[in-house]
Order: sequence, then C-alpha cells, then structure tokens
Amino acid sequence: MASSCLNSLILPPCSLPRKLTETYASLSSSYPALNPTSSSTGGALKPIVINGDPPTFVSAPGRRIVAGNQLVIISLFGFGVFALLCQSLTLVLSSIDTVLPFSVGDLHGDLDQARCALEIAGVLSSDGQDLWTGGQTVLIQLGDVLDRGEEEIAILSLLRSLDIQAKAQGGAVFQVNGNHETMNVEGDFRYVDSGAFDECSDFLAYLEDHQYNWENAFLGWIEESKRQREDRKLSQNHWGPWNLVKRQKGVIARSILLRPGGPLACELARHAVVLKINDWVFCHGGILPRHVAYGVERMNYEVSQWMRGLTEDDETNPNFPFIATKGFDSVVWNRLYSRDMPGLEGYQINQIQSVLEETLRSLGAKAMVVGHTPQTTGVNCKYNCSIWRIDVGMSSGVLNSRPEVLEIVENKARVIRSKSDRFSELQAVDYT
Repeated sequence: MASSCLNSLILPPCSLPRKLTETYASLSSSYPALNPTSSSTGGALKPIVINGDPPTFVSAPGRRIVAGNQLVIISLFGFGVFALLCQSLTLVLSSIDTVLPFSVGDLHGDLDQARCALEIAGVLSSDGQDLWTGGQTVLIQLGDVLDRGEEEIAILSLLRSLDIQAKAQGGAVFQVNGNHETMNVEGDFRYVDSGAFDECSDFLAYLEDHQYNWENAFLGWIEESKRQREDRKLSQNHWGPWNLVKRQKGVIARSILLRPGGPLACELARHAVVLKINDWVFCHGGILPRHVAYGVERMNYEVSQWMRGLTEDDETNPNFPFIATKGFDSVVWNRLYSRDMPGLEGYQINQIQSVLEETLRSLGAKAMVVGHTPQTTGVNCKYNCSIWRIDVGMSSGVLNSRPEVLEIVENKARVIRSKSDRFSELQAVDYT
C-alpha cells in the first residue's frame, strides 16, 4: 500500500545521468528498419534518425504523418493496408508509394477515446490486445495525457508499449509534453479527476509489488489497470470519512510519482516540449520567435532536467524552464495561433501570421501542429494552412467529441474523421 508520508518511500533515482552539463549536445540515434517498406523506385525507406535528448529533431523519410486530438502519427504502412483500413473513405489518395505521417490531440485520461483515435489511424488493433498494427508508422502524441480523466497512467503505459512494438517493426512513438504535464510536476493538481488519484494509489502499490522495477510495472500497467478499475467499481464506498482518507492517500501517491525526480516525472522527462519531424513542427501550445532564439533543444533539455529533479524547483533559478512552461506565451500555454478572438482587426491578424511565418522560417519548417485549445469545429488550419489546430476535446472530461486525426502526405495534410463510435465509416477532408 502507498505510504502516508512523502519521505517515507524511497524510490530509485532516474535512470539517466544525474549530472548537469553546460552544453546542449545532440545525441543521434536511428531506429532499426527491420521490415523497410520499398519505395516506388524499389529502394528501402531510409531509417528514422533522431537528434537531441529528449528527441528534438527527427528525420523520417517517406513516412506518413497523422495528427489529431493531440496525438500525431507518422505511419509507415503502404497504400494497400491503408486502403483496406479506410474502405469507406469519401476521399482516397490515388497513389501512395511511401509511408506517411499521422497526428492526434489531447487525450486527458480517456483511455477508450485514446484507443479509438489510435484505431482510426490504423496503428492499434481493435481486438483489445493493444497490438501495434502500424508497421513502420511514427506516432506523435501532443501532450495533455494528464488531468480531466481517470486513466492517465494507463494511456502512458499503452503509448510506451506501442513504442517498443513500433521500434521492432521500424516505426516509433513520440510524445510531447503539454501544460497539464508540467502543472502536475509542479504539484498543481487542480484538474485531477478523483479516479486519477485512485489510479495513482493503485499504481504505486503495484510498483511496490514489483520491487520498484519501473519498466516491468509501467509496461504491465495497461493490462493490470483493467482489473484494478473493475475492483474499484466493486468496492465503491460512499462513507464520507473513508473517501477523505482515500483522497488523501491518492494525493500523496500522485505527489510521490510526479514530483521532480519522481518515477512518473522521470518518464515524462523522456519527452520534448517541441519536436520537429521533417518539415513539420509539433508542440502543445505554440512556438514564438523568442523561443527559437532561446534554443529549441535547450528548452527541451532544461524541461527534461527539471522533471528529473536535476535543477532547483525555483522560478528564480536561471535553469528553471520558465520560457517553456510558465506564462501565457510559453510553449505549453501559448494560444496565439489556436484561439480565434472575435473583433480582431485585419492588421492584427496579419501580425499574428507574420509572427508565425517568422517562427517557421527560423525553424526551417513549413507548418506547425498544435493542440491545447479545443476546436469545436474539429481539426482545422489557418494562416494559409501553416498552422494546424488538432485538439478537438475528445476526452469525456472535456467535450467528449469524436476523435479525429490529421494525416500528412508529402507535405499535404488532410483530416480523417470517424462518423460513428464503431468506425463503420471514415471521412477524409482534403485541405492542402
């Protein structure tokens, strides 16, 4: 059982080096392309190459990118599989010889909706076995897995499991941290669902049962959470004092897991706040020219170090990642590109577009994909489609809207929407 004192449970430190460095050197790696898809010229796809720690710049030649509701997917399966998946598409590409990318938006603790989005993208089996079906696809999740729902750790466990399976097939899964991830590492639990506190308590006990073997416990949680969830439903107690004790236990467990240097915070530290894949940039809120000038890789590094507990958790500390995580114009909070404010004059709209164009030009990118702000009209683009807004409020804790994904093929994007909960029909809308 979880301890009632933050300091009474000693957890192992993060597995990565604890020593700060003064430079922001790139770490390069490439995923194995075990079953590379052949191009139209008969050659195999080049491997995915990653630079940065956490990953910041990714080269994924010939991949299909899909994004939506803050889940971005770069898919590597060929046209035959995709056409089979999307037989009822109202619009189908006439030819796909290479593998392309996908993306999806905020998941906010709703495991069922997360699975639906992944199934739409064709990367998750629909038989409940949580198997990767995307081949050499690359999946990108744009943050806000935490808060507003009760199965946050289960979603994180699922994404990590899919990443391992994807790598074995030459694919990959990336995640980008959002404002709700950084809020929780700060200890801000205002938006935590009561069921999520229960999940933290159950997971911490499960971690103890595994002698704090993080990999085994974390990867096993997606399956174990089903049983735990059923047990919680059967043992519901409406006696006020017991529920108060239960809540306190959940708050303590969450604090242990998510405080800087805590095991779940270290898991989040593996992910960036800004990710550039090919000519597309992905982040939760939005990037501004000052962020680029500060250094994208530097921001990612500083946020990661802070989450790992390697910097003082003090906003006066020069190494505190204020520019990325604090303030209305920080990377995870910025809504300049995603919120349509009524009454803006033409010159103000032009100014916003100029800021966006300057940012993209500085990054050497063609477009940016963001989440953070629910789009009641669904996934959409603005400013000559140089910004894509993909948070559709899919979680039952937000708008409970239908999942949508954004597909990027050879720098052309389109939205794939489900028209029923069973996904008996899919609709694709071409934008660019």
